[in-house]
Parts: sequence; structure tokens; C-alpha cells
Amino acid sequence: MTQPKPNYQLELEKLMQRHAAGGSRPRLLIQACCAPCSSYCLPYLCEAFETTAYFYNPNIAPESEYRARLEELRRLLAQLPLAAPVKLEEGPYDPQEFYAIARGHEDDPEPGERCRLCYELRLRATAKAAAAGGYDYFCTTLSISPHKKADWINEIGARIAAEEGVAWLPSDFKKKGGYAESIRLSREYDLYRQDYCGCAFSAAEAKKRREQHSGE
Repeated sequence: MTQPKPNYQLELEKLMQRHAAGGSRPRLLIQACCAPCSSYCLPYLCEAFETTAYFYNPNIAPESEYRARLEELRRLLAQLPLAAPVKLEEGPYDPQEFYAIARGHEDDPEPGERCRLCYELRLRATAKAAAAGGYDYFCTTLSISPHKKADWINEIGARIAAEEGVAWLPSDFKKKGGYAESIRLSREYDLYRQDYCGCAFSAAEAKKRREQHSGE
């Protein structure tokens, strides 16, 4: 018999309801990739969790793009009307960490094995930081994107949680209008929305798409 597909967003809602009923606010470290993805996730989560956004993205290239995304996230957090404060912590930026795991997968299409390895790189670093900082949960904003596979993200997160000793917060933030709301908020706050995921390989793919569209 085929097992039903997990409903990660429902799992998250049940966890949030349980903590609210118990009057607790667990500490959450969430890997944030950019301001548009964070625009929905952080206001939503900070209602139930003591939330810190962890900007760990060694995949982003070039460094000027990395800095632009970090500063845009910083600007967003200063302007959003949040139910509770959200802290921002920057992780180490070492692109060689990404290129090491991407070696041999430079030509993979998106989303492919290179993307899966990139998710694992960022989630493991977030889990380690969460464990070191005494957080109750770790998570990522990545599932807000319709181009990211929530099954992959949650499977990787759950496995890393068992290995690193800190709980994974299941999610599929694109559900229940989450992605549409992130688009609306991005327009409201005039957020910079990049046209590629982050790495040099995704940038090259985006460039090809632009050239194809311009030639049509």
C-alpha cells in the first residue's frame, strides 16, 4: 500500500498549536536565503517561536550578490511589523565549501543532485549552529519557493536532526498561500528579487533563459 505523502505544513501547524497551548516559545534558528523568502516565513514563525534568522549561504556568487541579499534581509527586518523581535545572525561565507560539494555536478539541471547537496550543506551548518547555541529547533526558508522540493528539504532536515541532536521543524511554507503572500510582501517593501537561486551555475542557467526569451 502506498504511504500518504507527508503534509509538512500541517505538522508545523500542529507543533505551533501545541506550544501555544502550553504557553511556551521554543527557540528557533532558521536558515534564511534572502529577503523575499523570509518576508512571509519570519513574521509567521515569530508568533510562536523565539526566532533567529541565520544567513548561511556559501553558495551565493559573486560576493557582491551575497552582500546585497544580506543587506536586503537586514533592511526588511528593520521595517516589518513583527509580533516579536527576530534576530539576524550571519554565518561564515566561504564559497569553497559550496564548490567542494558541487564538484562533478556543475552541469546538473535545477533542481538536481547539486541542489540536494547544497540543501544539505546549508542545513547541516544551521543544525550545528543551533545545537551550539542551545536552540530547540532548526529550519529553513527554502520550502517557500515553488522551485524547491519540500520532500527533499524535510527528509534532509530530519536526518540531520537525528545526527546533530537538535530538532527539525517541518515545513512547506509555500502552502496555504505562503508563496503568494511572499510575492505581495516583496512588492509592498520593494524587495530585490533575484532571478537565480544563488550559485554561479544557477546564474548561468538564468542567463540562458533570458537570452532564449529575448530571441523569441
